[in-house]
Amino acid sequence: MLNGKNILITGGTGSFGKQFVRTILKRYKPNKIIIYSRDELKQYEMAQKFNAPCMRYFIGDVRDLPRLNKAIRGVDFVVHAAALKHVPIAEYNPMECIKTNVMGAQNVIDACLENSVKHTIALSTDKAAAPANLYGASKLVSDKLFVAANNLAGNHAIKFSVVRYGNVLGSRGSVIPYFERLMAEGANELPITEPNMTRFWITLQEGVNFVLKNFERMQGGEIFVPKIPSMKMTEMAKAIAPHLGQKIIGIRPGEKLHEVMCPLDDSHITLEFDDHFVIKPSITFSSPIDYTTNNLKEKGQSVESGFEYNSRDNKIWLTHEELVTKIQETKDEEQ
Repeated sequence: MLNGKNILITGGTGSFGKQFVRTILKRYKPNKIIIYSRDELKQYEMAQKFNAPCMRYFIGDVRDLPRLNKAIRGVDFVVHAAALKHVPIAEYNPMECIKTNVMGAQNVIDACLENSVKHTIALSTDKAAAPANLYGASKLVSDKLFVAANNLAGNHAIKFSVVRYGNVLGSRGSVIPYFERLMAEGANELPITEPNMTRFWITLQEGVNFVLKNFERMQGGEIFVPKIPSMKMTEMAKAIAPHLGQKIIGIRPGEKLHEVMCPLDDSHITLEFDDHFVIKPSITFSSPIDYTTNNLKEKGQSVESGFEYNSRDNKIWLTHEELVTKIQETKDEEQ
C-alpha cells in the first residue's frame, strides 16, 4: 500500500509520529516520509535516529497554510497528528488551542485538496465525544471538518477519515511516565484525581496499526473507533507501584470522570465491526456510500438505539499483568 508512496505526518516528532515512522520503515519501502512540525530541536533529535534516505524534515506550523501547501506537494498519504493536547493548558489558553486544533485542521484539509492527496486520516481523541473541555471540543470541530471535507473533493479521488482512540500508554505527557518519574524521585504516594475514574488505553503500536489498517478500509467520511480495554486509574497506580499509597487530589479543570468514544446521541449512525466501530457521517454526501461493507470487505451492523461506548461500561478491561506487559513492550519498541 505505501511502497513507492510519499507520506506526510503533521506533528511527526511526537510519540505517535516516531512509532509510525519506525513501523513504516520496517514494513514498506516508501519514496518519502515527510515530518512536518514546528520544533527544530525535536526534528534534529529525531533525525539522529531516523535517518533513512527516504526521510525528510520540514519545519512548519499547521497554522501556516502556504508552508503546508509546499510541504504537501506531491504527497499521497497524510496523517494529521499535530494538536495542542494538554487539557488544563487548553483551558487556560483557549484561543491558542483553537488556532492549532481547529484552524490548523482546516489548513491541512485545504492543503490536501489543493494538492490532490489521495488519503488523509486525522487523529482524534475520546475527549472529542460528548466533550467536557476545550481540547475535546476543538477536536470535535476538527472531526466535523475532516468528515465534511469529503463533500469538497468533487470528482477528485480524495478521501478524508478520522481515527478516534483513547489514552496512549507511555506517550509523551501521559500519566504513566509521570508516575514513573515520581517513583524515581522517591515519592511515597501517587496522585489520583478521582477514585472511580476510568480511561480507555491503547499502545502506540496498536494505534499505528489501527491507522494503517484504516487507510485500507476507508471510503471517506468515517470516524473509526477501535475496541480497546479500560482501566480504573486507581488500578493503574496499583499495577505500576503496588508498594505506594495513593492520594486523591480532585479532578483537574475540564477533566471527565469517564471517557466516551461512541456517544449515545450517535447510536443511530454507529456500526459495529469485529474489532472496531464506525461512526458514519451525520450529513449526506453527493455520492452515497454503503459503510456497512468497507474496502476490505469487512461487514458491520447497526448498534442498538441508545448504545454508548464508554470507559465505565466497557466489556474489555486491562488486568495488572496485562498493563505491565504492555508498558514493557512499549519501552522495548522504542529501543
